[in-house]
Amino acid sequence: MSTVTKGQRVGRFAMPLVMALSRFTRGMTLGVRAAVLDEEDRVFLVRHTYVPGWYLPGGGVSPGETIEQALARELAEEGHLRLEAPASLLGVYHNRDVSRRDHVAFFVVRRFAQERPRLPDLEIAQAGFFPLAALPEDTTDATRRRLDEVAGRRTADGVW
Repeated sequence: MSTVTKGQRVGRFAMPLVMALSRFTRGMTLGVRAAVLDEEDRVFLVRHTYVPGWYLPGGGVSPGETIEQALARELAEEGHLRLEAPASLLGVYHNRDVSRRDHVAFFVVRRFAQERPRLPDLEIAQAGFFPLAALPEDTTDATRRRLDEVAGRRTADGVW
């Protein structure tokens, strides 16, 4: 049985409110996510404190930041991962579950180093590498679709 901390309860309440407000106050939004695959073809996934399920690491592109800079920052923040070669852009997707104006640039990363294991904190409840054939049960549908695209089992349709 998992224990929910006060920070997780606040995050679960606050995040939907932040997302709802952003729909009315921001223009088009752009995010980045990556399938980070190690030499054993395991993928790095994160489980946030404020939403259920396992996700590919990533997040929003900040003003003045390139998508490559955002990707490097998010990988460092969410996994202590450092790119050792440029990531490959697989596609740009419309994320209509978040907003009519939200888009995600999706990358594949195969050359990286992990500075140290990612321990839980107020944002990340868990993180780690998982075999593609044995993803956690509550891995999100979008994450599974992207990984099927990376493996060549699915054709990208442009929708996150």
